[in-house]
Amino acid sequence: MRIPPTLCMVAVLVTALAGCSGTQEASSALSEESSTDGVAVSDAFPAGARLDYQLGGAYEPATGVQVVVRDVSDPPAADLYSVCYLNGFQTQPEESASWGADGLVLLVDGVPLADPEWPDEFLLDTSTADQRTAIAERIGVGLQECADKGYEAVELDNLDSYTRSDGLLTLPDNLELAAMLVEHSHDLGMLVGQKNAAEESATFKDVGFDFAVAEQCVEFDECADYADAYGTAVLGIEYPEESGVEDPCTAPDRPESMVLRDRDLTKPGDRAYLYRAC
Repeated sequence: MRIPPTLCMVAVLVTALAGCSGTQEASSALSEESSTDGVAVSDAFPAGARLDYQLGGAYEPATGVQVVVRDVSDPPAADLYSVCYLNGFQTQPEESASWGADGLVLLVDGVPLADPEWPDEFLLDTSTADQRTAIAERIGVGLQECADKGYEAVELDNLDSYTRSDGLLTLPDNLELAAMLVEHSHDLGMLVGQKNAAEESATFKDVGFDFAVAEQCVEFDECADYADAYGTAVLGIEYPEESGVEDPCTAPDRPESMVLRDRDLTKPGDRAYLYRAC
């Protein structure tokens, strides 16, 4: 597995050594004494709180909801713990052309490589240090927007894009980019959630991720992977109408903070709308 010589972050994580200053900074940001611009980044996540997952558009949360996840384009939920969604390793459909114009999407024979399940999302090319730096700078604009709007945390989607890259990207590639984004988020005073790559949760936790967003972990029997790394700091989302799991809320190892939603994450009033907190 190739590890670019320009950074020592991933080598440190894989070998559990402590010789890279970037890793030391990311780790220190998680200590009980640490803070970013005066905002503590430890022991701040509301583990076990009632969740709503609103990526399909913001709406007034139900009574009792304490944590809301919304897209960066929407404002945070007033007086609730709000998590800002960013697609950190693939393009959002409406932004695919501009990412391609910047030369930051992964190409196969000159054609952008799309996510098989989301064909209007292209994989970002994390294969070189220059590419990762450019991607981090652009994602950093989104992180700044999240912070400016008042979000307490950010969810970085598609950490597992390397598994869909036909072998052109690697876990170390994505780890190095993740380390940059985590450090930037902490500098802005926001906690950071791991999304996807359940089997690598311990490794991503070592990068500095603070909690996990576990989509369909009951369906795919991955909840324990997240819990082993993050304890109760896991937000679970299940789509029972798609998965066929009769009642994910009865799963013995499900996250304490879990919600059942419709796959398109529609808003109240839509015929497809489903919301049930476990």
